[in-house]
Amino acid sequence: MRKSVQRAGRATAHLFLAALMAFGTWIFITVLLIAAVGTLTVAGIWLLPETVLLVRRIAGAKRNLTAAWTGVKIPEVYQPLTTTVRERVVTAVRDPGTRTDLRWMVAYWFYGALLAVALPLWPVGLLVDGVWCGLLRREAVVLPLIVRLADLEADWSTALLKPSPQALLTAKVERLARTRADAIAAHGAELRRIERDLHDGAQAQLVALSMRIGLAKRAYGRDPEAALKLLDEAQAQAEKALAELRNVVRGIHPPILTDRGLVGALRALTASSGVAVALDDDGLDQGVRAPAAVEAAAYFVVAEALTNVAKYSGVTRAEVRLVRARRSLRVQIRDEGRGGAVETGGSGLLGMRRRVAALDGTMEVSSPVGGPTVIEVELPCVW
Repeated sequence: MRKSVQRAGRATAHLFLAALMAFGTWIFITVLLIAAVGTLTVAGIWLLPETVLLVRRIAGAKRNLTAAWTGVKIPEVYQPLTTTVRERVVTAVRDPGTRTDLRWMVAYWFYGALLAVALPLWPVGLLVDGVWCGLLRREAVVLPLIVRLADLEADWSTALLKPSPQALLTAKVERLARTRADAIAAHGAELRRIERDLHDGAQAQLVALSMRIGLAKRAYGRDPEAALKLLDEAQAQAEKALAELRNVVRGIHPPILTDRGLVGALRALTASSGVAVALDDDGLDQGVRAPAAVEAAAYFVVAEALTNVAKYSGVTRAEVRLVRARRSLRVQIRDEGRGGAVETGGSGLLGMRRRVAALDGTMEVSSPVGGPTVIEVELPCVW
């Protein structure tokens, strides 16, 4: 009985907030009428996009309220209202999200007052369920109806506020356009980095190697010992050049990824990291491997994140967790350091985000001042 009362109380609180919001939408009818009249008279046409923005905020508040009850977030897809008044008006009228919000608001004027149905159930429920549960030891039958009303209200709101397929497709196309531009920028930056590493590293070493071999050839006839010393130095120079070339190749695609897979590569990476790393691989070294591009993105995200931990966090321990989801690979890197990581601070977070976005993945960074810092990456993947 106690649990039934508690659940019914939470449901009533949800319905009470929903009724308050419905009352607000009834008052909002006046604003809609003013905007409609202003649009028809042309002189007040600037009111239309501002009214649409207000509708978006109201619908967003309802999405949050519904998500708090159901635990499932309702996506919000809108076209931005910017630039000139004319373009703002055209966008506001053509945006599928505007029609979705107005459809929900009209329906909400009717079903938003389910609280009026729930309140009369309380005295009946307390009486009937009190006897039913207290004397007969049965489960409550009336108070759960209040919870069902709250579920019904949330289901209707979810169905009405869910973006249309057209809006989702438009948002996806825009997101892909942005990620393609980011991928091109990241690719250009990577090419410049490789060129710089080759020019300043391996190329310089090879030039020095060529010079030493030339000096050794000239000195061989008159001073064999000096020539031998120059050849020894040339050998050392050749080893440095090879090391530089290996570093460049490792920066493009670590060979260990191909040989040992993501888990093996991360184990080697964490073993040589400047911090102690606890790696939870979720058994990814068993069964089907992720595509090479996904493994490479996950590896570089972890490598960059661990570099940041060693440089900026002030701690000597971090955690890396891999999760094989149904249609994705999830990566989480966590440290209990000082936090405060920002993408514009030269921490490499922007490059990580671009690399992830190029695969249509997502990256979330939580780093409040004082820590902890948590980086969560989800990469689409077909296993």
